[in-house]
Amino acid sequence: MQRADGRAYDEIRPITITRHFNKYAEGSVLIEAGDTKVVCTATVEDKVPHFLRGKGQGWITAEYSMLPRATGVRNVRETLRPSGRTMEIQRLIGRALRSVVDLTALGERTIWLDCDVLQADGGTRTLSITGAFIAMADAVKTLIDSKTIEASPIRSHVAAISAGIVNGYKMLDLNFEEDSCAQVDMNMVMTDKGQIVEIQGTGEAFPFTREELNDLMDLSFKGISELIRIQKRILEDI
Repeated sequence: MQRADGRAYDEIRPITITRHFNKYAEGSVLIEAGDTKVVCTATVEDKVPHFLRGKGQGWITAEYSMLPRATGVRNVRETLRPSGRTMEIQRLIGRALRSVVDLTALGERTIWLDCDVLQADGGTRTLSITGAFIAMADAVKTLIDSKTIEASPIRSHVAAISAGIVNGYKMLDLNFEEDSCAQVDMNMVMTDKGQIVEIQGTGEAFPFTREELNDLMDLSFKGISELIRIQKRILEDI
C-alpha cells in the first residue's frame, strides 16, 4: 500500500527539533514530526505536591493542551476543565517521564512539563513524550549547572510512537489520515534499554491477534530506537 506522504510502512515521519525554544523556561523544545508540531516546556518549582511533603523526593507532572486551530476545525479552548482525553494524555506523559527518573535524587522539587500542540496531524501524545524528555533533560542540566543537585537523576531516555493496521497493512507513526481510518491503533512508550513503559492498543474495527500485536511492537521498537538516537544526538552536549 502506498502511503499518502510516500513513506515506507516502517518509516517514521521527518523529525525537526529546536531546543531552547522558550527563553524563560528551564528547558524547552519545539518538536515536529511531519505536520504535527508540539512545544514542550519544562519548569522547575522548589516544592512538591502535599502528598510528598517531607518525604525527601521530587515529582514530575505534565499538562497537555491543543490550540483551538491545531486541527482542521476550531476546538473550544479548555479554560476551566480539561476533557477526559486531555486528562488521560497528560497522565500518560507524566507516567512516562517519571518512569526514567530517580525522584529521590531530584530532591523535593517538581518539574512541570507543559506540552502544547500548535498543529495536529496525528501522534500528538507520543510526540509530546519524546519532546518532553528533551525539555526535562535541559531543565535537569540547569539544576546541575547551578549546583542545586550534584548529578542527573535521569536513568534512561524515553520516547514514544504510534503504530497501527490501516486497510490491512501494518504501519509505523500514523498521521491523522491513517489514524482516523485505522482498524487497529497502538501507542507505545519505551526506554533506550528496550524496556516497555506503556502500551495502549485498541481494536477499533475488529479484534487483533497476538501475532499482529508482536508485529506492531516490532515496528514501534524500530521507530522508538530511531527517536532515541535523535534525542541522544540533540543532547550530546549534556
